[in-house]
Amino acid sequence: MLIRTSISSKECVQTLAIDFLAVAQRAAIASYPWIGKGDKNAADGAGTEAMRNQMSLIDMNGRIVIGEGEMDEAPMLYIGEELGTGNGPEVDIAVDPVEGTSLMAKGQDNSLVVIAAATKGSLLHAPDMYMKKVAVGPKAKGAINIDASLTENMKSVAKALGKDVTELTVMIQDRPRHHDLIQQVFAAGARVKLFSDGDVTGAIATAIEEMDIDILVGTGGAPEGVIAAVALKCLGGDFQAKLVPQNQEEFDRCLQMGLTDPEKVLTIDGIVKSDDCFFVATGITDGALLKGVRKKEAGVMLTHSFIAIGGSIKNFQFIEARH
Repeated sequence: MLIRTSISSKECVQTLAIDFLAVAQRAAIASYPWIGKGDKNAADGAGTEAMRNQMSLIDMNGRIVIGEGEMDEAPMLYIGEELGTGNGPEVDIAVDPVEGTSLMAKGQDNSLVVIAAATKGSLLHAPDMYMKKVAVGPKAKGAINIDASLTENMKSVAKALGKDVTELTVMIQDRPRHHDLIQQVFAAGARVKLFSDGDVTGAIATAIEEMDIDILVGTGGAPEGVIAAVALKCLGGDFQAKLVPQNQEEFDRCLQMGLTDPEKVLTIDGIVKSDDCFFVATGITDGALLKGVRKKEAGVMLTHSFIAIGGSIKNFQFIEARH
């Protein structure tokens, strides 16, 4: 399989997309034995170790900007860790070795490996805290405003999509903090699609017509927000966000990471400053976007992955592989 990029230089980050596909596949396979075993830390550790080992082989100057924690908190894939052979493109990397660890530990759907990468210096260094988010697909690009109410955003998105507001489907995480958002959807006569964990899939769903999701909205993890923004940039969608520090310590943490105005509106181009980017995901358990890892006879493993390339081509593919 050939992934074409809009940049021919060997320094183009997008040329690494297939290498990172292998990273995601290996991490998913490593996590597979822990599905339904009730130990989310062991599952996360297995995926993280496989991911790090595979990334170390790639010809790149890679740096983790969204990872498993700080240098003194996590032994692998910590923020600031450098990976790769030292040759090739300079890359910012955002990872979640197991998005939906609790889901996976309980044997539930929608756990997956997600990786986003872009030119060095182009990804937002988001601290591990809450982030308010709104995401839409390409047809509604430019139609969202995170400072407006969900009701106003639904009207704007419906107009962009050529739909009546009552025809919209809004994806929201099933949490008490989102009660008001859910009620706004009901009041407008639109449809709600609730999910339990992992909002990266929901953000991607807005950009894939067959998934029939028009808007993702809510407050979730900031690291996942950066990964979702890369995916949507590759897919031509739109994303806005605001960090939501819960206390002075988190506010100060933003300042330490170079975010001089922690509560400003973050646009998709502010979160991902380069078009030279890509997104890769591999399913661990079955989900709305991807099928989970399957084990066959003679130790053969089947994986199902999604890869999206940024730049002028805005290309995405689903890939099934045997290992």
